[in-house]
Amino acid sequence: MSEPSRGRRRPLLGRLNRRGFRLVMLLDALAVLLLAVGVMLYRFGVPPWPTYTLGAYAFSFSVSTLIFVVAFYFGGLYEREPRLGGVPVLAHAARLSLAAGSFVALLNLALTGLAQQRGSLIERALPFPIQNLVAVIVLAAVAVTLNRTFVHHLRTRREGPPRVLVAGDESDLELARRHLEIAHDDSFVVVAEVDDRRAVVDAAHEARATDVLLMSGSWLDDWYPRTIGRLDRMGTTILLRVTGRETLFGLDRLREVAGLPFVLLLPQTMPSSQRHFKRLLDLALLVLTLPVWAVVLGGVALYQLFAAGRPLLYRQTRVGVGGETFEMLKFRTMRVDAEAEGGAQLSTPGDARVIPACRWLRATRADELPQILHIITGRMSIVGPRPERPELTAGFEKEIAGYTRRHEVPPGLTGLAQIHGRYHTDAEYKLGYDLQYLVNWSPILDLEIIARTIWVVLARRV
Repeated sequence: MSEPSRGRRRPLLGRLNRRGFRLVMLLDALAVLLLAVGVMLYRFGVPPWPTYTLGAYAFSFSVSTLIFVVAFYFGGLYEREPRLGGVPVLAHAARLSLAAGSFVALLNLALTGLAQQRGSLIERALPFPIQNLVAVIVLAAVAVTLNRTFVHHLRTRREGPPRVLVAGDESDLELARRHLEIAHDDSFVVVAEVDDRRAVVDAAHEARATDVLLMSGSWLDDWYPRTIGRLDRMGTTILLRVTGRETLFGLDRLREVAGLPFVLLLPQTMPSSQRHFKRLLDLALLVLTLPVWAVVLGGVALYQLFAAGRPLLYRQTRVGVGGETFEMLKFRTMRVDAEAEGGAQLSTPGDARVIPACRWLRATRADELPQILHIITGRMSIVGPRPERPELTAGFEKEIAGYTRRHEVPPGLTGLAQIHGRYHTDAEYKLGYDLQYLVNWSPILDLEIIARTIWVVLARRV
Protein backbone atom coordinates (compact mmCIF):
# COMPACT_ATOMS: atom_id res chain seq x y z
CA MET A 1 0.00 0.00 0.00
CA SER A 2 1.40 3.37 -0.96
CA GLU A 3 1.75 5.97 1.75
CA PRO A 4 -0.25 9.15 1.17
CA SER A 5 1.44 12.49 0.93
CA ARG A 6 -0.38 15.45 2.41
CA GLY A 7 -0.84 18.78 0.70
CA ARG A 8 -1.13 17.49 -2.89
CA ARG A 9 -3.00 20.63 -3.91
CA ARG A 10 0.17 22.64 -3.23
CA PRO A 11 3.09 20.36 -4.14
CA LEU A 12 5.64 23.19 -4.28
CA LEU A 13 4.72 24.41 -0.80
CA GLY A 14 4.79 20.83 0.43
CA ARG A 15 8.32 20.30 -0.92
CA LEU A 16 9.52 23.56 0.60
CA ASN A 17 7.91 22.59 3.88
CA ARG A 18 9.79 19.30 3.94
CA ARG A 19 13.03 21.23 3.43
CA GLY A 20 12.37 23.41 6.46
CA PHE A 21 10.60 26.42 4.91
CA ARG A 22 7.55 27.68 6.78
CA LEU A 23 5.15 30.44 5.74
CA VAL A 24 5.25 31.65 9.33
CA MET A 25 8.88 32.67 8.66
CA LEU A 26 7.56 35.45 6.43
CA LEU A 27 5.09 36.53 9.11
CA ASP A 28 7.86 36.62 11.73
CA ALA A 29 10.16 38.62 9.44
CA LEU A 30 7.39 41.09 8.67
CA ALA A 31 6.54 41.42 12.37
CA VAL A 32 10.15 42.18 13.39
CA LEU A 33 10.60 44.68 10.56
CA LEU A 34 7.34 46.47 11.36
CA LEU A 35 8.25 46.57 15.04
CA ALA A 36 11.63 48.17 14.27
CA VAL A 37 9.97 50.82 12.11
CA GLY A 38 7.02 51.26 14.47
CA VAL A 39 9.22 51.93 17.51
CA MET A 40 11.12 54.58 15.54
CA LEU A 41 7.86 56.22 14.52
CA TYR A 42 6.66 56.16 18.13
CA ARG A 43 9.84 57.77 19.44
CA PHE A 44 10.76 60.22 16.68
CA GLY A 45 7.70 60.59 14.47
CA VAL A 46 7.89 60.54 10.70
CA PRO A 47 11.30 60.69 8.93
CA PRO A 48 13.79 62.21 8.70
CA TRP A 49 15.05 60.57 11.90
CA PRO A 50 18.03 61.83 13.94
CA THR A 51 21.72 60.90 13.50
CA TYR A 52 21.49 58.63 10.46
CA THR A 53 20.03 58.74 6.98
CA LEU A 54 16.82 56.92 6.12
CA GLY A 55 18.81 54.53 3.91
CA ALA A 56 21.10 53.62 6.82
CA TYR A 57 18.10 52.81 9.02
CA ALA A 58 16.47 50.76 6.24
CA PHE A 59 19.65 48.71 5.83
CA SER A 60 20.02 48.27 9.59
CA PHE A 61 16.44 47.11 10.12
CA SER A 62 16.65 44.68 7.19
CA VAL A 63 19.87 43.08 8.46
CA SER A 64 18.52 42.93 12.00
CA THR A 65 15.32 41.28 10.80
CA LEU A 66 17.38 38.63 9.00
CA ILE A 67 19.39 38.01 12.19
CA PHE A 68 16.20 37.53 14.20
CA VAL A 69 14.74 35.04 11.70
CA VAL A 70 18.03 33.11 11.50
CA ALA A 71 18.11 32.90 15.30
CA PHE A 72 14.51 31.66 15.33
CA TYR A 73 15.38 29.03 12.71
CA PHE A 74 18.51 27.65 14.32
CA GLY A 75 16.78 27.80 17.68
CA GLY A 76 14.24 25.25 16.44
CA LEU A 77 11.27 27.60 16.31
CA TYR A 78 10.36 26.43 12.79
CA GLU A 79 10.49 22.70 13.44
CA ARG A 80 7.23 20.99 12.63
CA GLU A 81 5.07 21.02 15.74
CA PRO A 82 1.91 18.94 16.16
CA ARG A 83 -1.31 20.77 16.89
CA LEU A 84 -2.16 18.22 19.56
CA GLY A 85 -0.89 18.99 23.05
CA GLY A 86 0.98 22.10 21.94
CA VAL A 87 3.69 23.45 24.23
CA PRO A 88 4.03 27.14 25.22
CA VAL A 89 6.01 29.17 22.68
CA LEU A 90 6.46 32.51 24.46
CA ALA A 91 9.35 31.50 26.75
CA HIS A 92 11.24 29.84 23.90
CA ALA A 93 10.64 32.80 21.58
CA ALA A 94 11.77 35.23 24.30
CA ARG A 95 15.11 33.44 24.74
CA LEU A 96 15.77 33.41 21.01
CA SER A 97 14.68 37.04 20.62
CA LEU A 98 17.07 38.04 23.40
CA ALA A 99 19.91 36.12 21.74
CA ALA A 100 19.21 37.75 18.36
CA GLY A 101 18.93 41.24 19.85
CA SER A 102 22.17 40.78 21.78
CA PHE A 103 23.95 39.79 18.58
CA VAL A 104 22.55 42.85 16.79
CA ALA A 105 23.79 45.08 19.63
CA LEU A 106 27.29 43.54 19.55
CA LEU A 107 27.44 43.84 15.77
CA ASN A 108 26.35 47.48 16.02
CA LEU A 109 29.09 48.24 18.55
CA ALA A 110 31.75 46.43 16.53
CA LEU A 111 30.88 48.19 13.25
CA THR A 112 30.59 51.57 14.96
CA GLY A 113 34.02 51.15 16.54
CA LEU A 114 35.53 50.05 13.24
CA ALA A 115 34.00 52.98 11.38
CA GLN A 116 35.26 55.49 13.96
CA GLN A 117 38.73 53.93 14.03
CA ARG A 118 39.07 54.33 10.28
CA GLY A 119 37.61 57.81 10.31
CA SER A 120 34.83 56.69 8.03
CA LEU A 121 31.34 58.09 7.86
CA ILE A 122 29.21 57.14 10.85
CA GLU A 123 26.58 55.82 8.42
CA ARG A 124 28.82 52.80 7.85
CA ALA A 125 27.75 51.45 11.24
CA LEU A 126 24.62 49.37 11.83
CA PRO A 127 22.30 51.95 13.43
CA PHE A 128 19.76 50.57 15.87
CA PRO A 129 19.13 52.75 18.96
CA ILE A 130 19.56 50.59 22.06
CA GLN A 131 16.24 51.69 23.59
CA ASN A 132 14.48 50.70 20.39
CA LEU A 133 16.29 47.37 20.30
CA VAL A 134 15.17 46.49 23.83
CA ALA A 135 11.57 47.21 22.87
CA VAL A 136 11.87 45.10 19.70
CA ILE A 137 13.35 42.17 21.68
CA VAL A 138 10.37 42.12 24.04
CA LEU A 139 7.68 42.76 21.42
CA ALA A 140 9.17 40.33 18.88
CA ALA A 141 8.71 37.42 21.30
CA VAL A 142 5.05 38.37 21.73
CA ALA A 143 4.56 38.85 17.98
CA VAL A 144 6.11 35.44 17.19
CA THR A 145 3.76 33.79 19.70
CA LEU A 146 0.73 35.56 18.22
CA ASN A 147 1.80 34.53 14.71
CA ARG A 148 1.74 30.88 15.72
CA THR A 149 -1.67 31.27 17.30
CA PHE A 150 -2.92 32.87 14.08
CA VAL A 151 -1.39 30.15 11.87
CA HIS A 152 -2.82 27.43 14.12
CA HIS A 153 -6.28 29.00 13.83
CA LEU A 154 -6.06 29.20 10.02
CA ARG A 155 -4.85 25.60 9.78
CA THR A 156 -7.71 24.36 11.92
CA ARG A 157 -10.24 26.25 9.79
CA ARG A 158 -8.73 24.81 6.60
CA GLU A 159 -8.10 21.22 7.71
CA GLY A 160 -10.50 20.80 10.60
CA PRO A 161 -9.51 19.57 14.07
CA PRO A 162 -6.71 16.96 14.42
CA ARG A 163 -7.82 13.41 13.58
CA VAL A 164 -6.43 11.15 16.28
CA LEU A 165 -5.73 7.43 16.21
CA VAL A 166 -5.25 5.86 19.66
CA ALA A 167 -2.94 2.81 19.70
CA GLY A 168 -1.88 0.45 22.47
CA ASP A 169 -2.70 -2.64 24.45
CA GLU A 170 -6.33 -3.06 25.48
CA SER A 171 -5.72 -2.05 29.10
CA ASP A 172 -4.04 1.17 27.96
CA LEU A 173 -6.81 1.85 25.45
CA GLU A 174 -9.33 1.59 28.28
CA LEU A 175 -7.33 4.17 30.25
CA ALA A 176 -7.43 6.49 27.23
CA ARG A 177 -11.20 6.05 26.88
CA ARG A 178 -11.77 7.03 30.50
CA HIS A 179 -9.66 10.16 30.23
CA LEU A 180 -11.18 11.17 26.90
CA GLU A 181 -14.67 10.77 28.34
CA ILE A 182 -13.83 12.90 31.37
CA ALA A 183 -11.96 15.58 29.40
CA HIS A 184 -14.70 16.22 26.80
CA ASP A 185 -12.01 17.89 24.65
CA ASP A 186 -13.54 19.03 21.34
CA SER A 187 -10.24 20.37 19.96
CA PHE A 188 -9.62 17.00 18.29
CA VAL A 189 -11.58 13.96 17.16
CA VAL A 190 -10.72 10.29 17.73
CA VAL A 191 -11.09 8.46 14.39
CA ALA A 192 -9.78 4.98 15.29
CA GLU A 193 -8.48 2.68 18.01
CA VAL A 194 -5.88 -0.01 17.28
CA ASP A 195 -4.61 -2.77 19.58
CA ASP A 196 -2.39 -4.47 16.94
CA ARG A 197 1.04 -2.85 16.69
CA ARG A 198 1.48 -4.09 13.11
CA ALA A 199 -1.79 -2.57 11.87
CA VAL A 200 -1.21 1.05 12.90
CA VAL A 201 0.19 2.39 9.61
CA ASP A 202 -2.66 0.94 7.50
CA ALA A 203 -5.25 2.11 10.02
CA ALA A 204 -3.80 5.62 10.09
CA HIS A 205 -3.89 5.70 6.29
CA GLU A 206 -7.49 4.54 6.08
CA ALA A 207 -8.70 6.88 8.84
CA ARG A 208 -6.65 9.82 7.48
CA ALA A 209 -5.24 10.31 10.96
CA THR A 210 -3.11 13.40 11.54
CA ASP A 211 -1.85 12.23 14.95
CA VAL A 212 -1.21 8.93 16.69
CA LEU A 213 -1.40 8.63 20.48
CA LEU A 214 0.76 5.67 21.47
CA MET A 215 -0.46 4.54 24.88
CA SER A 216 1.87 1.54 25.35
CA GLY A 217 5.58 2.30 25.60
CA SER A 218 6.45 -1.39 25.12
CA TRP A 219 5.50 -1.02 21.44
CA LEU A 220 8.52 1.18 20.78
CA ASP A 221 10.87 -1.76 20.35
CA ASP A 222 8.85 -2.85 17.30
CA TRP A 223 8.13 0.65 16.02
CA TYR A 224 11.68 1.98 15.69
CA PRO A 225 12.75 2.86 13.12
CA ARG A 226 10.46 1.58 10.36
CA THR A 227 6.95 2.31 11.68
CA ILE A 228 7.88 5.75 13.04
CA GLY A 229 9.55 6.60 9.71
CA ARG A 230 6.53 5.49 7.68
CA LEU A 231 4.13 7.52 9.81
CA ASP A 232 6.41 10.55 9.54
CA ARG A 233 6.50 10.30 5.73
CA MET A 234 2.68 10.24 5.79
CA GLY A 235 2.74 13.52 7.70
CA THR A 236 1.37 11.86 10.85
CA THR A 237 2.83 12.88 14.19
CA ILE A 238 3.30 10.39 17.03
CA LEU A 239 2.92 11.17 20.71
CA LEU A 240 4.02 8.63 23.32
CA ARG A 241 2.28 8.45 26.69
CA VAL A 242 4.78 8.54 29.54
CA THR A 243 4.29 7.34 33.07
CA GLY A 244 5.62 8.77 36.31
CA ARG A 245 8.64 6.47 36.07
CA GLU A 246 9.77 7.94 32.72
CA THR A 247 9.31 11.53 33.88
CA LEU A 248 11.79 10.86 36.70
CA PHE A 249 14.43 10.27 34.01
CA GLY A 250 14.37 13.95 33.05
CA LEU A 251 11.97 14.04 30.11
CA ASP A 252 11.17 17.62 29.17
CA ARG A 253 8.62 19.37 26.96
CA LEU A 254 5.77 17.14 28.11
CA ARG A 255 2.47 17.60 26.27
CA GLU A 256 -0.90 17.10 27.87
CA VAL A 257 -3.73 15.45 25.94
CA ALA A 258 -6.97 14.65 27.79
CA GLY A 259 -5.16 14.89 31.11
CA LEU A 260 -2.42 12.39 30.11
CA PRO A 261 1.27 13.30 29.63
CA PHE A 262 2.88 12.64 26.24
CA VAL A 263 6.20 13.29 24.53
CA LEU A 264 6.68 13.81 20.80
CA LEU A 265 8.36 10.93 18.94
CA LEU A 266 10.52 11.87 15.97
CA PRO A 267 12.19 9.66 13.34
CA GLN A 268 15.43 11.54 14.00
CA THR A 269 16.94 12.55 17.32
CA MET A 270 18.48 15.79 16.04
CA PRO A 271 16.05 18.29 14.41
CA SER A 272 16.84 19.57 10.92
CA SER A 273 17.57 23.08 12.24
CA GLN A 274 20.29 21.67 14.51
CA ARG A 275 21.76 19.58 11.68
CA HIS A 276 21.96 22.70 9.48
CA PHE A 277 23.50 24.70 12.32
CA LYS A 278 26.03 21.93 12.87
CA ARG A 279 26.97 22.02 9.17
CA LEU A 280 27.37 25.80 9.29
CA LEU A 281 29.58 25.46 12.38
CA ASP A 282 31.76 22.89 10.58
CA LEU A 283 32.37 25.21 7.63
CA ALA A 284 33.07 28.19 9.89
CA LEU A 285 35.63 26.24 11.95
CA LEU A 286 37.34 24.94 8.80
CA VAL A 287 37.70 28.46 7.41
CA LEU A 288 38.97 29.90 10.70
CA THR A 289 41.55 27.12 11.18
CA LEU A 290 42.59 26.83 7.53
CA PRO A 291 46.26 27.91 8.09
CA VAL A 292 46.67 25.39 10.92
CA TRP A 293 45.18 22.27 9.41
CA ALA A 294 46.64 22.95 5.95
CA VAL A 295 50.18 23.10 7.38
CA VAL A 296 49.67 20.05 9.63
CA LEU A 297 48.09 18.04 6.82
CA GLY A 298 50.98 18.87 4.48
CA GLY A 299 53.61 18.05 7.11
CA VAL A 300 52.07 14.68 8.01
CA ALA A 301 51.75 13.83 4.31
CA LEU A 302 55.50 14.41 3.77
CA TYR A 303 56.40 12.30 6.82
CA GLN A 304 54.05 9.54 5.73
CA LEU A 305 55.57 9.51 2.25
CA PHE A 306 59.02 8.78 3.69
CA ALA A 307 57.88 6.46 6.50
CA ALA A 308 55.36 4.26 4.67
CA GLY A 309 55.92 5.01 1.00
CA ARG A 310 53.24 4.70 -1.59
CA PRO A 311 50.31 4.47 -1.69
CA LEU A 312 50.14 7.47 0.62
CA LEU A 313 46.38 7.31 1.18
CA TYR A 314 44.21 4.40 2.16
CA ARG A 315 40.72 4.25 0.67
CA GLN A 316 38.08 2.32 2.49
CA THR A 317 34.31 2.06 2.20
CA ARG A 318 32.58 3.39 5.30
CA VAL A 319 28.96 3.91 6.35
CA GLY A 320 27.86 7.53 6.46
CA VAL A 321 24.72 9.52 7.17
CA GLY A 322 21.50 7.64 6.51
CA GLY A 323 23.40 4.37 6.21
CA GLU A 324 24.80 5.31 2.78
CA THR A 325 28.36 4.31 2.03
CA PHE A 326 31.23 6.51 0.83
CA GLU A 327 34.95 6.10 0.11
CA MET A 328 36.83 7.43 3.12
CA LEU A 329 40.44 8.63 2.90
CA LYS A 330 43.07 8.05 5.58
CA PHE A 331 46.83 8.05 5.71
CA ARG A 332 47.93 4.45 5.35
CA THR A 333 49.39 3.16 8.64
CA MET A 334 49.24 -0.61 7.97
CA ARG A 335 50.99 -2.90 5.53
CA VAL A 336 49.49 -2.99 2.06
CA ASP A 337 48.48 -6.65 2.59
CA ALA A 338 47.03 -6.03 6.07
CA GLU A 339 43.69 -7.66 5.21
CA ALA A 340 44.86 -10.23 2.72
CA GLU A 341 43.88 -12.88 5.27
CA GLY A 342 40.76 -12.69 7.37
CA GLY A 343 39.13 -9.71 5.64
CA ALA A 344 37.73 -6.77 7.62
CA GLN A 345 38.59 -6.84 11.31
CA LEU A 346 38.95 -4.38 14.16
CA SER A 347 42.40 -3.21 15.20
CA THR A 348 43.77 -4.71 18.40
CA PRO A 349 46.37 -3.45 20.90
CA GLY A 350 49.88 -4.02 19.52
CA ASP A 351 48.47 -4.95 16.10
CA ALA A 352 51.35 -6.44 14.07
CA ARG A 353 49.87 -5.08 10.83
CA VAL A 354 50.66 -1.50 11.84
CA ILE A 355 53.89 -0.04 10.41
CA PRO A 356 56.11 0.74 13.43
CA ALA A 357 57.01 4.25 12.21
CA CYS A 358 53.29 5.03 11.88
CA ARG A 359 52.09 3.96 15.32
CA TRP A 360 52.23 7.53 16.60
CA LEU A 361 49.92 8.59 13.75
CA ARG A 362 47.25 6.19 15.00
CA ALA A 363 47.89 7.12 18.63
CA THR A 364 47.37 10.83 17.91
CA ARG A 365 44.63 10.22 15.30
CA ALA A 366 46.75 12.11 12.75
CA ASP A 367 46.03 9.39 10.20
CA GLU A 368 42.45 10.76 10.11
CA LEU A 369 43.47 14.19 8.75
CA PRO A 370 42.61 13.51 5.05
CA GLN A 371 38.99 13.19 6.19
CA ILE A 372 38.92 17.00 6.31
CA LEU A 373 38.20 16.77 2.57
CA HIS A 374 35.03 14.82 3.37
CA ILE A 375 34.00 17.48 5.88
CA ILE A 376 34.21 20.10 3.13
CA THR A 377 31.90 18.04 0.89
CA GLY A 378 29.48 17.28 3.73
CA ARG A 379 30.02 13.51 3.82
CA MET A 380 31.56 13.89 7.26
CA SER A 381 31.51 16.34 10.14
CA ILE A 382 34.22 17.56 12.51
CA VAL A 383 32.40 15.91 15.43
CA GLY A 384 30.18 12.87 15.17
CA PRO A 385 30.03 9.09 15.45
CA ARG A 386 33.02 7.20 14.09
CA PRO A 387 32.47 5.96 10.49
CA GLU A 388 32.51 2.16 10.51
CA ARG A 389 32.96 -0.35 7.71
CA PRO A 390 29.80 -1.86 6.16
CA GLU A 391 30.92 -5.40 7.01
CA LEU A 392 31.22 -4.51 10.68
CA THR A 393 28.13 -2.29 10.75
CA ALA A 394 25.94 -5.10 9.39
CA GLY A 395 26.94 -7.30 12.31
CA PHE A 396 26.55 -4.54 14.89
CA GLU A 397 23.04 -3.71 13.66
CA LYS A 398 21.94 -7.32 14.22
CA GLU A 399 23.56 -7.62 17.64
CA ILE A 400 23.02 -4.14 19.15
CA ALA A 401 19.56 -2.58 19.45
CA GLY A 402 19.40 1.02 18.23
CA TYR A 403 22.74 0.89 16.40
CA THR A 404 21.26 2.44 13.23
CA ARG A 405 20.41 5.66 15.11
CA ARG A 406 24.08 6.68 15.09
CA HIS A 407 23.72 7.20 11.31
CA GLU A 408 21.33 10.14 11.74
CA VAL A 409 24.20 12.62 11.37
CA PRO A 410 27.38 12.53 9.27
CA PRO A 411 30.22 10.58 10.90
CA GLY A 412 32.88 12.66 12.60
CA LEU A 413 36.62 13.19 12.45
CA THR A 414 36.37 13.02 16.24
CA GLY A 415 33.52 12.42 18.63
CA LEU A 416 32.39 11.68 22.14
CA ALA A 417 32.99 7.94 21.68
CA GLN A 418 36.42 8.56 20.12
CA ILE A 419 37.75 10.61 23.04
CA HIS A 420 36.43 8.13 25.59
CA GLY A 421 37.20 4.96 23.63
CA ARG A 422 39.93 3.57 21.43
CA TYR A 423 40.20 1.71 18.14
CA HIS A 424 39.49 -1.62 19.83
CA THR A 425 36.80 -0.42 22.29
CA ASP A 426 33.57 -2.46 22.36
CA ALA A 427 31.02 -1.22 19.79
CA GLU A 428 28.09 -1.20 22.23
CA TYR A 429 30.15 0.91 24.64
CA LYS A 430 30.82 3.43 21.85
CA LEU A 431 27.15 3.45 20.84
CA GLY A 432 26.18 4.73 24.28
CA TYR A 433 28.39 7.78 23.78
CA ASP A 434 27.15 8.27 20.19
CA LEU A 435 23.51 8.35 21.29
CA GLN A 436 24.34 10.58 24.22
CA TYR A 437 25.95 12.99 21.75
CA LEU A 438 22.89 13.03 19.47
CA VAL A 439 20.46 13.70 22.29
CA ASN A 440 22.54 16.44 23.94
CA TRP A 441 24.08 18.12 20.88
CA SER A 442 24.94 21.81 21.07
CA PRO A 443 27.69 24.01 19.60
CA ILE A 444 29.26 24.14 23.06
CA LEU A 445 29.41 20.33 23.19
CA ASP A 446 31.16 20.24 19.80
CA LEU A 447 33.74 22.79 20.95
CA GLU A 448 34.28 20.85 24.18
CA ILE A 449 34.88 17.61 22.26
CA ILE A 450 37.30 19.36 19.91
CA ALA A 451 39.23 20.76 22.88
CA ARG A 452 39.36 17.35 24.55
CA THR A 453 40.48 15.78 21.27
CA ILE A 454 43.46 18.16 21.17
CA TRP A 455 44.35 16.99 24.67
CA VAL A 456 44.12 13.33 23.55
CA VAL A 457 46.39 14.10 20.59
CA LEU A 458 48.96 15.88 22.76
CA ALA A 459 48.88 13.05 25.30
CA ARG A 460 49.33 10.50 22.47
CA ARG A 461 46.75 8.26 24.04
CA VAL A 462 46.75 4.67 22.70
